[in-house]
Amino acid sequence: MNDSPVASPDDPPEISSANAVNSTLSGWGNYPKVNCTVHFQRQVDVLRNLLVEGNVMSSIPRGLGRSYGDSSVNQDGVLVQTPRNRLLALDEQTGCLTCEAGVSLEEVIQCVLPKGWFLPTTPGTKFVTIGGAIAADVHGKNHHRDGTWGQHVKRLSLMVADGTIMECSAHQNSDVFWATVGGMGLTGIVLEATIQLMRVPSAYVEVTQRRASNLFEAFDLFLETDEQYKYSVAWIDCLSSRNKLGRSVLLSGNDAEVTSLKPKQAKSPWKLPAKRAKSVPFEFPGLAMNQLAIRAFNGLYYRKHGNRQMLMDFDSYFYPLDSINHWNRIYGKRGFVQYQALFPRDCSREAMVKLLQIISKSGQASFLAVLKSSGPANPGMLSYLFDGHTLALDFPFRGEKTIRLCHQLDQVMLEFGGRVYLAKDALIGADTFAAMYPRLDEFKQLKHRLDPLTKFRSCQSDRVGITEPR
Repeated sequence: MNDSPVASPDDPPEISSANAVNSTLSGWGNYPKVNCTVHFQRQVDVLRNLLVEGNVMSSIPRGLGRSYGDSSVNQDGVLVQTPRNRLLALDEQTGCLTCEAGVSLEEVIQCVLPKGWFLPTTPGTKFVTIGGAIAADVHGKNHHRDGTWGQHVKRLSLMVADGTIMECSAHQNSDVFWATVGGMGLTGIVLEATIQLMRVPSAYVEVTQRRASNLFEAFDLFLETDEQYKYSVAWIDCLSSRNKLGRSVLLSGNDAEVTSLKPKQAKSPWKLPAKRAKSVPFEFPGLAMNQLAIRAFNGLYYRKHGNRQMLMDFDSYFYPLDSINHWNRIYGKRGFVQYQALFPRDCSREAMVKLLQIISKSGQASFLAVLKSSGPANPGMLSYLFDGHTLALDFPFRGEKTIRLCHQLDQVMLEFGGRVYLAKDALIGADTFAAMYPRLDEFKQLKHRLDPLTKFRSCQSDRVGITEPR
């Protein structure tokens, strides 16, 4: 094995539990906001002592805080994992990367892309830690081909509630492994992991962009091209109605070979073009994200994006919103909730039509609505995806009005055998969650075995019934 050491930042100063800070935290949606006791630990021994001998009643690991709701907040304690961010080894022949769980996907890309490797699948932001990617079992535009993040984790080390470190993989302590993948940090703290990377010919995607006049046409295009394209995603106008309901712009793509690049790009095929990030400097007024403004934006976006072929670099295709720092501020001080719905393939058209009709009638605009095709489920007890289609929607939070809308959408999910994604959820109730996740009891039994005193919990786990509120 040709392992090469990888340079890492100097170790940050150690902060002991005695020097923990109080801070108001939220997920990326800025709702809900929770006052938390926050701990930063670099050394594993200090982390173990905090768990075993410290005065922290319960805690939850947290990476870069890019889950949307309350899955990485806990009033008792939040264990920030970003100080443990060393890249440990890369086998350049096989593409196996070993690193600590606080390493971000951005840091991985910076290290491995110049060597011809890329992430096996990626969410819509690279500002996610390895530990967070495992906990949420993230997925990307290639799920119908390549599955979720957890399916590319070769092994991980997990510190459980009594301070023991367990080695886990699909073949060793496999029940703990598949509870940790998608387990939202509730089985313990991922310390490090080995990931199987994906070989890529360049840092570009050959993209086919097509417009669909309504949701049915979009589904037909997905069906026609799922086998043809490695990556597929569609933007949906969820405020259009009648014969334009769900009109869409599809972006389907394959890795670009060097022969498809321009001469300048072909000289350095794995080099990403330099870009200057923009920033949202302050939280927008709540009225900025009203139905009229979003309807105008959606109409303009649809008209502007016609049928064409193009070459897109990885940042532009996979991470368009990462080019705008603090983009979540556009939703104002009250924040927003993301509702990600998943339906089985055989009923997803009918279910999503019903979903979009409710949203359109409610007048609660979703600025971002993304449709993707998903492939078979993996063995994760709380992993999200199964064979079907998923629709992600962002709603400015308007108090009870937004809560009522999301509960209406929950009923559609239950009617059609769908489920929500814990990494995005901020509102679902315990009974609804239990109906959506048939392996919940199995997960709770394993968690009790590993963590009988419930040292790992979050505001979300209490809300959805994985743990009992204190």
